Amino acid sequence: MLQKNSPIITATELLALYETTAIVLVDATNAKNAQASYQEKHLKSALFVDLNTQLASYNNDIAIGGRHPLPSPEQFAATLFSLGITKTSHVVIYDNNNGANAAARFWWLLKSVGHQKVQVLNGGMKEAEKIGFPISNAQEATPSQNITPYTFDNWLLPVATFEEVVAASQNPLENIIIDVRAADRYNGINEPLDAVAGHIPNAINVPFSTNLDQEGLFLQPSELQAKYKQVFTMTNPKNIIVHCGSGVTACHTLLAMAYAGLAIPKLYVGSWSEWSRSKQPIVTQEKL
Repeated sequence: MLQKNSPIITATELLALYETTAIVLVDATNAKNAQASYQEKHLKSALFVDLNTQLASYNNDIAIGGRHPLPSPEQFAATLFSLGITKTSHVVIYDNNNGANAAARFWWLLKSVGHQKVQVLNGGMKEAEKIGFPISNAQEATPSQNITPYTFDNWLLPVATFEEVVAASQNPLENIIIDVRAADRYNGINEPLDAVAGHIPNAINVPFSTNLDQEGLFLQPSELQAKYKQVFTMTNPKNIIVHCGSGVTACHTLLAMAYAGLAIPKLYVGSWSEWSRSKQPIVTQEKL
């Protein structure tokens, strides 16, 4: 049975919903040739959304804002209009990386404009294929433009500015900075995307992959709640900042926290792509 207001939906629940209810299904996969892959194979009726042009704004200076800054409210409203999403739409989002790239980012953006009915498919496309969800390579119909455009002024979920992260990094007794990147990136052993390897001083490493079980499905809400309550200790969620490489996979951890019934902490959108290009201190492998 579909969990009311759950941010996560199973493939079985999605199939039942698809067969009985009007939903907006969205493929938010971000990978090399993602759109071409979508055109070759996607869940039937799913529309494609592009991380770089629709879920982020273009940035010619990564040192200010990082690789994937948030789109402006006007840009995001235009994306929702193009997908036929209204304030009453039931939106289900999936990708091919267990929600991490970039279904959770789209979920965060929708929740941050106050959207109520939005869920991420647990396990992504592979789970839907396992249970026989219809697959298509057809050009999906463009949504009707006879809808009321989405309007909003600002993001409702909390974000941390660069200055707030600087202050938090200098006051670990009252703040927690959670780095969700893989341990080798956090430890400065490997850095595939940014010029400098390492992590923000006093940040702790809780890789987003630990939100999932061995099958790539989210841990149960009770397990996630126990896990993150241990991480949070007694820290006020207002003093907790979550980041990744560029503000995308960090949303996977925020999604996991919401699934666990916990308050959603601040997202540092610039993340390591911004911090590593700043003049702020960096903990590198040599200093570990």
